[in-house]
Amino acid sequence: MSKMELQAPDLSYLNLKAGLGVKYQLSAAELIKEALENNEGFLASSGALAVDTGKFTGRSPKDRFIVSDDITENTVWWGDINIKFSPEQFNSLLGKMTDYLNNKVYYVRDASACANPDYSISIRIITETAYQNLFSNNLFIRPDEKDLGITPEWTIIAAPGFLANPLIDGTRQENFSIINFTKKMILIGGTGYTGEIKKGIFSVLNFLLPTYRNTLSMHCSANVGVDGDTAIFFGLSGTGKTTLSADPQRALIGDDEHGWSENSIFNFEGGCYAKCVDLTLEKEPQIYKAIKFGSLLENINFYPGTNDVDFSNIDKTENTRVAYPIDYIDNSVLPSVAATPKNIFFLTADAFGVLPPISKLNVEQAMFHFMSGYTAKVAGTEAGITEPQLTFSACFGKAFLPLHPSKYADLLGKKMEEQKVNVWLVNTGWTGGPYGIGKRMKLSYTRAMITSAINGDLDHPNYKLHHVFKLMMPLHCPNVPDEILDPSKTWSNQEEYFLKAYELDGAFAQNFKQFKQVNIPKVHTEELKMC
Repeated sequence: MSKMELQAPDLSYLNLKAGLGVKYQLSAAELIKEALENNEGFLASSGALAVDTGKFTGRSPKDRFIVSDDITENTVWWGDINIKFSPEQFNSLLGKMTDYLNNKVYYVRDASACANPDYSISIRIITETAYQNLFSNNLFIRPDEKDLGITPEWTIIAAPGFLANPLIDGTRQENFSIINFTKKMILIGGTGYTGEIKKGIFSVLNFLLPTYRNTLSMHCSANVGVDGDTAIFFGLSGTGKTTLSADPQRALIGDDEHGWSENSIFNFEGGCYAKCVDLTLEKEPQIYKAIKFGSLLENINFYPGTNDVDFSNIDKTENTRVAYPIDYIDNSVLPSVAATPKNIFFLTADAFGVLPPISKLNVEQAMFHFMSGYTAKVAGTEAGITEPQLTFSACFGKAFLPLHPSKYADLLGKKMEEQKVNVWLVNTGWTGGPYGIGKRMKLSYTRAMITSAINGDLDHPNYKLHHVFKLMMPLHCPNVPDEILDPSKTWSNQEEYFLKAYELDGAFAQNFKQFKQVNIPKVHTEELKMC
């Protein structure tokens, strides 16, 4: 029986009818054919499907809501990240969305999240477009046929053509993403940006795993060496999680979302969602080679008169993306589970250009920088961001945390203490000056520093204490010029460097005041003053 002939599951729990047609569990090839016939996109010369996601080419965090009910009222960290939505308004919107889809051809896909079967949750994704369903096929874990058709734990409905009426429906705008933990549903409307789908489930797991399973959910990538040594990379979008974890010398566990249980690191997803800006075969061969038939390119531009992608063209957005199954990476780990980590890297794109390219952290410093989550928001990853902006995103993923950041910090601190993990702060941002004057750190240097840290080449006593940030900077690192390792030496004007360093120092201290009452390992007073 072909996938085209699989019988659609019972959708009566959603009051969904067959409408003009239900396309269930289509293969990648079938979804691409559907997308082309629907005029949703074009085939690039690589064979990948290229689509535009419409008005939204990034997430819209101000339009993300969580239903306030018995489960969430006293547990969710309410505020501008987690915005309350009433159960009554959710039910009303659900009814309107199902009525909308009942007059459409729509696509249904069963999948799961969490590669470790002990933590797996089943998901049903119902999408208005074929390309959204292809994205879901690529990004979530693809089930065995025996597991198809069973009523899932969670359901996502994504309909970019459905627009809310803010005055009636309780949304801020016509677009929305709403999580309901009691109904175990996510509603996404008014936006075709597929990242809302994956981040919806990530937010769900960020609530469930720490609350009920004593497992740390992490916005990180992860890989593993031939000796079984796991490394994880924390960082916001654009800091290099996907790029740096795609190391030809190490096997990829995943590029974005993971859980850290008592005995393992495991990927939440079955694929990767990589940024494409300035992508080349030479710089990022694994990602470049993964762009082939079955992959989904978003918001890219072609060279005029061809179907060849111009990865340097960012006329639509800097947040150009490609989504592909994880096995498109030759040395991926399947299933995506590995041992607990030996090294943790906090990646920050420092737009001030003052943080060291790599420094080793003690436990107190690691907790401080984890809670701070400093970086610059990179252009395109959110609506309205056109150039890097200073931000502190707790746990390197504040936008996706339903719980207070201290919950995740407590879990991380306990695991670090128990397992004696090396923790490094890595600046993938600017050097030689701030954004607009300095230059972005060379990827080859960052790779060399991370490789050296993993291989133990930085386990030497030759470190220097940074005068402002009190971070331990190595004086030497294989394949990296010594002067790069001390950021002050890359600036032409030392006075300007230290003025900018103290400016960032003050921003760190101001931001950390919000965590004064948080129960985390105590940071030394002098470090708090200087960090």
